[in-house]
Amino acid sequence: MSAKSIDDGVWPTMVTPFTADGEIDYDALDALVDWYIGRRVAGLFAVCQSSEMFHLSLAERVSLAAACVRAAAGRVPVIASGHVSEALDDQIDEVKRIADTGVQAVVLISNRLAREYEDDEVFLRRLDRLVAALPDDLLLGFYECPFPYKRLISSRVMRYGVESGRFGFLKDTSCNLDDMREKIGIASGSNFKLFNANAATLLESLRCGAAGYSGVMANFHPDLYVDLVENHRSDPEHAARLQGFLGLASVIERQYYPVNAKYALSLEGLPMTTASRTRDPNGLTDAMKLEVQQMATVAGGYRAKPPA
Repeated sequence: MSAKSIDDGVWPTMVTPFTADGEIDYDALDALVDWYIGRRVAGLFAVCQSSEMFHLSLAERVSLAAACVRAAAGRVPVIASGHVSEALDDQIDEVKRIADTGVQAVVLISNRLAREYEDDEVFLRRLDRLVAALPDDLLLGFYECPFPYKRLISSRVMRYGVESGRFGFLKDTSCNLDDMREKIGIASGSNFKLFNANAATLLESLRCGAAGYSGVMANFHPDLYVDLVENHRSDPEHAARLQGFLGLASVIERQYYPVNAKYALSLEGLPMTTASRTRDPNGLTDAMKLEVQQMATVAGGYRAKPPA
């Protein structure tokens, strides 16, 4: 069984840079990794939904994970998902190939292990088979990916993860503090950590024992999330003010993601196009761009001196 542990902190769900003709832009990816690391993130979550993994071939998913590991160069760890197939045998092959890239952990997509109408019995039977086919020292995680449907990790599955000793990471998308409290309680005393993907509930979840943040807004201002995670106990007044901004700012993810995140990153000076395989970049209107710019201006104020 793995004795590894995922570091507390902020784990951005990485976007994938594309060239204008739709191919992965590895030069831009190198710059993006440097940008995240420069903002003191704990690690990188590659090949996830933000990475447009359902629109990447298996070869591209493997190449993307390997490129992130190379670019990070040991400065921060990289974890990755990328098993998107329906058939379990195909998923086993995908997980093994992602694991071979050198990532610290492979994160399993909860909705791939059972259909929406299937119960935990089916889920755990398939999970047993998947885990048994993987190397004993491979650290695993769960990702409650919203696409093609959101399957939350139940208390029963959470206990399985803790008791197996194989799991170290949960990207929680429940947006429900009671649900998070229950999961955190089940995992107490183990290496299985919960990372909240929801900005609005982040501060309270940290107070309840969440290990950090892993969500799309870390593509806009990750350093502010690092600030909140690291200082919420030592400076609660600042944390409350910062939480107010982060929660409100997070509504922009409903605007035109991930194109708007790529636009925001281009404003940071990264060689990033707004090309996407999931959305037409032309759908990002001038008004939307202004909203992104104005959010960045307000974020800068919190970075320099938190508003009273």
